[in-house]
Amino acid sequence: MMVKQKVMGLSGDEAVAWAVKQCDVDMVAAYPITPQTIIVERFSEFVANGEVETEFVACESEHSALSACVGAAAVGARTFTATAANGLALMWEIVYIASSLRLPIVMAIVNRALSGPICIHCDHGDSMGCRDASWIQLYCEDAQEVYDTVIQAFRIGEHPKVQLPVMVMLDGFVLSHTLQNVKILPDEVVKEFVGVRKPVEVEIPYLGGKVPLVLDPEKPLTFGPLDLYNYYYEHKMQQHEAMENAREVIETINEEYSKISGRKYGNGLIETYGLEDAEIATIVLGSTAGTVRSVVKQLRKNGIKAGVLRLRTFRPFPAKEIVEALKNVKVIGVLDRSGPFGGYGAPVFLETRAIFYDEDPRPVIVNYVYGLGGRDMHPGLVKQVYDDLQKILETGKIERHIKFIGVRE
Repeated sequence: MMVKQKVMGLSGDEAVAWAVKQCDVDMVAAYPITPQTIIVERFSEFVANGEVETEFVACESEHSALSACVGAAAVGARTFTATAANGLALMWEIVYIASSLRLPIVMAIVNRALSGPICIHCDHGDSMGCRDASWIQLYCEDAQEVYDTVIQAFRIGEHPKVQLPVMVMLDGFVLSHTLQNVKILPDEVVKEFVGVRKPVEVEIPYLGGKVPLVLDPEKPLTFGPLDLYNYYYEHKMQQHEAMENAREVIETINEEYSKISGRKYGNGLIETYGLEDAEIATIVLGSTAGTVRSVVKQLRKNGIKAGVLRLRTFRPFPAKEIVEALKNVKVIGVLDRSGPFGGYGAPVFLETRAIFYDEDPRPVIVNYVYGLGGRDMHPGLVKQVYDDLQKILETGKIERHIKFIGVRE
């Protein structure tokens, strides 16, 4: 049953901090980097004021912050950290270790362009670099969704069929530093929803049967051993299976959360608008979805059969759901806020082209790269994309399969 909520004016970063505050987290490790710093700064105030019992660990680098989370999660703690761009790049080694050890750490990524040149504003190149690291990846559109998704992320990662870390993405400055009305659930409701982390049990014959998968001197286990070709392949296959299991878990938790909050984000994987009869459509991640949706609404008023699909979950990639949602669309524009840099297209475009390869009829799919380094994607530029899609629909001709929108040439 939906519960009464209070409305607070919060930035996206503050929305993350509030969600973590309510999720009964045991340990938060932190190192500051713009535009993420406000998250851990605000959470440190909760700790200093005695509002949470969380152990707050200020580390000397992002590499150390995620390493601390790995150690804490391995002994059974619920852990959280946050970073952006170069900080995520410095974590690179530990990102893979966290997922291979099957530790359900939650990490907020405040999307920021990677250096160099140095740029502190938004694009998705940082988190896209981790797309094959076995972390679940969830992209948010606004501060409300940021708050809701962080809460859901603990349930998703800690689910017995998943046991993987989760990244929650919010666009740097566009969301992280923008004040919005955010509906906040009561503390006790969130605490009941996320529950207490319960480590899975594993069969260890020399310990007499099943034991919790945590570090315990009384029941010693090895974490992170040398794992050569005799077993490495099988362990990677288990990570793949866990990611596949996450699809249903994300949908289920999205549905459960809607019953207490009144908010649902599509089916948890994708969210659509205007696709019932659309002939042209775009796929988009993050905060740009709101701008695209407003343009689509105007186009539909003018008789253009346009639609938009917002991709909320990038990993696991919701292939079946995307194909089904866009099965009647003739021309698709994929909006990527990260570059192709020598590839045939940018990340979301390549995934989308792949899943439509066996479809008959197969839609025309074009890649539009936009917003690198925080360049604004205003409604006029979005309109240009839809004008181009409409032209392709009418003429059947594509000038270029990849186009850079809003760049000075």
